[in-house]
Amino acid sequence: MTPDGVAVAVMIILLFPMGYFTLASPAFLLVRLDIQPVAQLLRGMFNAHFLVMRVAGIIGMVAFLLDGRPIAAMGVGLIAALAIWGRRRFMQRIDDQLSAEDAGDTEAPRRLRRLHWSGMLCNAVLLAALLASIPYIAISA
Repeated sequence: MTPDGVAVAVMIILLFPMGYFTLASPAFLLVRLDIQPVAQLLRGMFNAHFLVMRVAGIIGMVAFLLDGRPIAAMGVGLIAALAIWGRRRFMQRIDDQLSAEDAGDTEAPRRLRRLHWSGMLCNAVLLAALLASIPYIAISA
């Protein structure tokens, strides 16, 4: 058994942004989200993460399709689809909480913190699934 170069490259392309987000996002747990620049920075980090995962997922899906691995391409395509669909929905929810905070809603930072936790949890689940799939995808017979 030898490692498949395409599969290893796709895994690295996907693991890098997911790993970065996993390491960068807990820093926001140490600050209050009712501070406007902090909340905007959190929003920007999530926005960038979704955009990078969309591009990485599409690149990975195309690479697997060109390599003749449609099942692996579907798995990576699912990650890209979640990034595309999730970005719109998640960013709208963050924007709603930022607007509510600007309007004087004192519970908005708490809801924003729950969104932050849910985003980190979703990334961790996807990261764990991707790591668990490496032995099945990266080794060819």
